[in-house]
Amino acid sequence: MPLARSLSVTSLSGLEEWDEEFDLEDAVLFEIAWEVANKVGGIYTVIQTKARLTAEEWGENYFLVGPYVESNVRTQVELIEPPTPILRRTIDKMNSRGCKIYFGRWLIEGSPYVILIDVGFTAWSLDTWKSELWDISGIGVPWFDREANDAVLFGFLTAWLLGEVRELQLDDGTPHIVAHFHEWLAGLGLVLCRQRQLPVATIFTTHATLLGRYLCAGNVDFYNKLSEFNVDKEAGDRQIYHRYCIERAAAHCAHVFSTVSKITAIEAEHLLKRKPDIITPNGLNVKKFSAMHEFQNLHAQSKNRIQEFVRGHFYGHLDFNLDKCLFLFIAGRYEFSNKGADLFLESLARLNYLLRVSHSDLTVIAFFIMPARTNNFNVETLKGQAVRKQLCVFKYMLGQLPDVSKMLDKEDFTIMKRAIFATQRQCQPPICTHNMLEDASDPILNSVRRIGLFNSSSDRVKIIFHPEFLSSTSPLLPMDYEDFVRGCHLGVFPSYYEPWGYTPAECTVMGIPSISTNLSGFGCFMEEHIADPSAYGIYILDRRFRGVDESCNQLTSFLFQFCKQSRRQRIIQRNRTERLSDLLDWRYLGRYYISARHMALAKAFPDIYQYELNEPTSTSGFRYPRPASVPPSPALSRHSSPHHSEAEDNDEDESYDEDLEAEKDRVNIRQPFVVPFKNKSSLFVTNGDGEGDATEKN
Repeated sequence: MPLARSLSVTSLSGLEEWDEEFDLEDAVLFEIAWEVANKVGGIYTVIQTKARLTAEEWGENYFLVGPYVESNVRTQVELIEPPTPILRRTIDKMNSRGCKIYFGRWLIEGSPYVILIDVGFTAWSLDTWKSELWDISGIGVPWFDREANDAVLFGFLTAWLLGEVRELQLDDGTPHIVAHFHEWLAGLGLVLCRQRQLPVATIFTTHATLLGRYLCAGNVDFYNKLSEFNVDKEAGDRQIYHRYCIERAAAHCAHVFSTVSKITAIEAEHLLKRKPDIITPNGLNVKKFSAMHEFQNLHAQSKNRIQEFVRGHFYGHLDFNLDKCLFLFIAGRYEFSNKGADLFLESLARLNYLLRVSHSDLTVIAFFIMPARTNNFNVETLKGQAVRKQLCVFKYMLGQLPDVSKMLDKEDFTIMKRAIFATQRQCQPPICTHNMLEDASDPILNSVRRIGLFNSSSDRVKIIFHPEFLSSTSPLLPMDYEDFVRGCHLGVFPSYYEPWGYTPAECTVMGIPSISTNLSGFGCFMEEHIADPSAYGIYILDRRFRGVDESCNQLTSFLFQFCKQSRRQRIIQRNRTERLSDLLDWRYLGRYYISARHMALAKAFPDIYQYELNEPTSTSGFRYPRPASVPPSPALSRHSSPHHSEAEDNDEDESYDEDLEAEKDRVNIRQPFVVPFKNKSSLFVTNGDGEGDATEKN
C-alpha cells in the first residue's frame, strides 16, 4: 500500500499536493503525552489545538494517551465505555492485573478519544520496573525524583497498553500502529516499545531539550558554546542525568525524531546527538471573523476594560491621558532570563529616558503576567479598584439624573465627598498587584528597584507586575488572557531560550504586533517566511549574534519607534499582523505532522509503505513579500514600519488602499489545504452483537 509522495517539506507553499489519496484503514494512531487533558505547559496547547485536524485525518482511529488526574477529568473528559472490542478487552485485561485505565472523550474541538492511565494506582510496581529499566538500559532513577518516578510508571504502562493492543490485533494482521511520543516524560514508553521489538512505527518530538533549558537558566553562553559542552557532565552536575538519558534514548530509538523549530534542531543535534528527521512547527486553530475588521473592534473593547483597571491602579496619580497610553505586556513561565524579562526591564528604563528627553506626552504601561508565589492581593491595589467602582457609581448617577440636589439627600453627598477624598493618595501606585512571598529575592522586583521605575508621576513608563494567571473571575483584572492580549498594543517576548513561542503566535492571530527573537522558533519561522517582518508588526530581535547591551539597544529602538507611530499607523499595522494568521493555522502547519507519520510508517514497514522526502529539516524557501504600500528600504538595518506620511494621520486619506493591499497579501497564501483521506470510521469496529473482532471493517 504506497504512501502518497511529498516532493518537499521546505515551506508552506512548497508542500505540494499529495499525488493520490492515502488509505488509512490499515493504520491507527496513538499520541502519547503527559499533558493530554492535563495542562502543565505549552505541549497541552499543541495537542489540544491540533486534535481537531488530527481527528479529521484519522477519524475514529485516533487515540490520545495521558495520565489520569481526577480534578482535570471532572471538567474536561466525558468517561465512556470503549467503543471497540479490542480496546475493551485490552483495558479490562490491564485493569484485572492491577492497573486503572479510563477511557473517554476529551471535551475539546474534535472530541478525540482519550485513554487515561492512573500511574499512582500502579505505584506498587515502581521498584520492579526501575530495576528492569536498569537491567535493559543502565538508567538508574533516584527514589526522590517524583517526576521521574511518574515517567517510569507512565512509560511502562504505555508500552504495556500498546503491546496488549498489538497482541489482540495479531489474528487480523493488517492494522499498523503509529505511536507519537511527546517529550521525555512520555519517552520511556517509546524506548520500551523498541526494546520489546513491538511492530509499532514510533515518533518522538522534543519541544525543548531538558539540558538546554537548565543550561540557559544558568546564564551560560549557550548557543555559542553548543559544540563545547560535555553533556554527560553538565547533566550530572544538575542532577538530571537520568532524565537526560531517558530523553536521549527516546530520540535515538524513534523511527522519526522531530523538533518544533530550526533553533531547537540545532540544539538537539549537539545535546541529544541526533539530527532531527523533520521539523514540526506549532500551530493554532485560527478562527477568522465574518467582518474583516471585527478584531479591531474587539481590540477597542478589551482596551477599554484595561483602561478601567488602570484608572483604579493609579488612583490619586492618574496625571496622564489614557487616550495617549500604550499597553505593552510580557507573559509566560516565570523564567526571568530565559523569557527575556531582564532585557525587557532594562529596555524599559532606557525607553523611559528617551520619552522624557523628547518631551513625549505618551505614557507606556508595561504588564508582567508571570505567575509567582504570593499569599494574597495587594491591599493598595484592591483599594484602588474599590475607589474606582465607587466613583463610577456616582458618575453614573450624575449622568442620569436631571436635578441632583432634589434626588440626592445630605447623606448621599457625604458619601460622595468621602469617595472623592479617598482618591487622594500619599504613596506611589504599587508595582506588584499581589503580596509576594519572596519579595526581597524576586528577580523582577529587584530589577525594578535597580532601574528605579517606581510609577512616579515624572516617569513616562509605568510597570505593573501581575504574578498570577489572568482570569475573568479575578476581583482585580477580570479578564481572560485572550481578551487581555486583544486589548494591548504590543507583546514583548525577548526570550533567550524559546523553542517555539506560543505567546507571540497568539498575538499574531489576534492582530497584535509583537517582538520576539532569532533564538525563538517563532522568530526564526517568521524570518524565513516573511521578507520584511517588522512591516507586518513582527519585530525580530537579534540575540544570537549580538551582545546583551547591543540587543538591549535594539529592543529599546523597536519600542521607541513603536511609540512614535500615529494611531492610524498602529491600526494599519494591526491589520497587516492579523493577515499573517493563516501562516500559523494548523491547516497548514499540520502537514508537517502528516509527513512525520508517513515517514515513520515507511521506516517501520518498508515493504508496505514508500515515502520520499527531500531536505526534511528545512523550512525555508517561501518568503511572504513586504506590503505593497511599504517602499523597499535602502538599508537592511533600517527600521521598517507602516509607511509614514503626513496624510496617513488623516482618516480620510485615500493614498493607502487597505482592502487592495489585503487582497494582494492573501494571494500569497493558498486556501487552507486538507489532505484527502478515505477513512473516517473506526479500525476496531464491532459486529451487530457488539462483540465482534477487529477483522470486520466498515
